[in-house]
Amino acid sequence: MHRRTFVSHTALLGAAAALRPTLPGTQPGMRPLIMDAMGELRNEYDDALIRDMLATGMRAITVTLCDPKPTGAEGLELAIDGVVEYDRMIAGRSAFFLKATSVRDIDRARRAGKMAVFYLFQNSDQFGAHLDRVDVFYRLGVRSSQITYNERNRAGTGCRAGEDGGLTPFGRELVEKMNTVGMLVDLSHANQRTMAETAAASRKPVIISHTACMAVHQNVRNSTDEVMRAVAKGGGVIGVCQMRPFLTSKKQDNLHAYFDHIDHAVKVAGIEHVGIGSDRDHRVITLTPEYLAELKKEEGSQVVDSDLPYFINELNGPRRMEVVRRGLEQRRYRAADIDRIMGGNVYRVYREVVG
Repeated sequence: MHRRTFVSHTALLGAAAALRPTLPGTQPGMRPLIMDAMGELRNEYDDALIRDMLATGMRAITVTLCDPKPTGAEGLELAIDGVVEYDRMIAGRSAFFLKATSVRDIDRARRAGKMAVFYLFQNSDQFGAHLDRVDVFYRLGVRSSQITYNERNRAGTGCRAGEDGGLTPFGRELVEKMNTVGMLVDLSHANQRTMAETAAASRKPVIISHTACMAVHQNVRNSTDEVMRAVAKGGGVIGVCQMRPFLTSKKQDNLHAYFDHIDHAVKVAGIEHVGIGSDRDHRVITLTPEYLAELKKEEGSQVVDSDLPYFINELNGPRRMEVVRRGLEQRRYRAADIDRIMGGNVYRVYREVVG
């Protein structure tokens, strides 16, 4: 390369680096943050699998604490057990994980080469009719909760319960309480009306941690353009999931569908309001009889054989975030915008809401 060309090229690279936003807690030479707004961690994961996850640059993840379907006393008991079980798992694998209750823990995990783990409930039934339970679970380290799961509850209406019903008066009190204590409101699994009304009611940014775009593929779990705009208007984030049935009906040659949903969410909500919420296991899944038995034991009647596989082949395994980054590069996103999608936008919302 000619010296003058080399100098000009170097200057341009330096200018580009200067324009690339840097998260608080980032040190020189530190890789961009990857944060999964809702993914899985399992006791079955061996050290090699976790190292693969870390090797992609993943330094933060939000996990579901327990089965969200049970209600009443059983739901409360499972919620408490979920906190205890994840606390035990993280303590037992402290070489890899640390329990996260603020973005300072993400910064700490990045410096240590570990993964910060935030806790999420996928329902609000564990709170019952008692807003003070929000305080209790907050003290136990829970930093996010959905308003509903798939069905109707005292706070709102789930996506499988139709559109006749939205955020209830109790739901508004719950949103206000969560705003006050610093617990992130998650709209995933709610119907469109409940999502829109919750986004409007919240004083702080909200998240749809794992969803996809209704305009790209019709699925009851997906979000309309109107809902995504409402979330973005309040400063929130839409986490695009990696669940194949929510993305496309194609069962092969379908990786493009995932990036079609990201492209659409960016077009509708804006580059600062889209993230990754995989909603996926990090193991390499094969549809063996053993796996199908495990899945049906966990999900029960929600498992429909025609919906399988849940995964997109290229996104099936612990190194999938590398595939996501390459795909965004191939779609010609700028490096700074890729960093936002891969983790920066979710980090911002957690900083603004959780602290």
